[in-house]
Amino acid sequence: MISNYSNAAIDGSHFIARDITFQNTAGPLKEQAVALRSASDFSVFYGCSIAGHQDTLYVQAQRQFFTECKIYGTIDFIFGDAAVVFQNCLIYVRKPLHGQSNMITAQGRDNEHKNSGISIQDCQIKAAPDLKPVGDEVATFLGRPWKPYARVAVMNTFLDTLVDPQGWSSWENTDHGLNTLYFGEYNNYGPGSSTSSRIKWPTFHVIGSLSEVSQFTTDALLST
Repeated sequence: MISNYSNAAIDGSHFIARDITFQNTAGPLKEQAVALRSASDFSVFYGCSIAGHQDTLYVQAQRQFFTECKIYGTIDFIFGDAAVVFQNCLIYVRKPLHGQSNMITAQGRDNEHKNSGISIQDCQIKAAPDLKPVGDEVATFLGRPWKPYARVAVMNTFLDTLVDPQGWSSWENTDHGLNTLYFGEYNNYGPGSSTSSRIKWPTFHVIGSLSEVSQFTTDALLST
């Protein structure tokens, strides 16, 4: 089943989608163009495809779970302030406009006490077909802080060559959130997974303990 939307919006709790494609066909020239916005508590997306360019998937709020999904985009294409887990998903980075860099996540936590964040587990981050021929010319980052307490963890995930050695980016070359965010990586693999040249912010973490990992598990994010 394929649905083309400028913005599919899900607000009711316990929403379940299976084998549905949510696609925004605006293209990169239209800048922000959401394919799916979800604020559905305890929502589950199984085997779905969410395709767009900038701002593809707006995980706005509440608790959400994506498994075996395909997500396509360029700038900030997984963004919002939900407590959201992505498991066994394929994350495809597309070709942006000339001169642009790709940002996979832009997390929006604005309060350090909120139990929200983006947890990417056992996924694969790869170049989409349109990016592959020019991948060496485009910088691709795992994320940048949309809000000051942004929280993202990438764990047990395959990172292909497209991931920039620095891994993460600031927000438009400012120090916004750099002392308050949390970006972490744990046990990733693949040619883009080395953390030796990652950014040196005190708020970036090469996660080394299971207690720290446990903060980003399904139970920790989706049960409270």
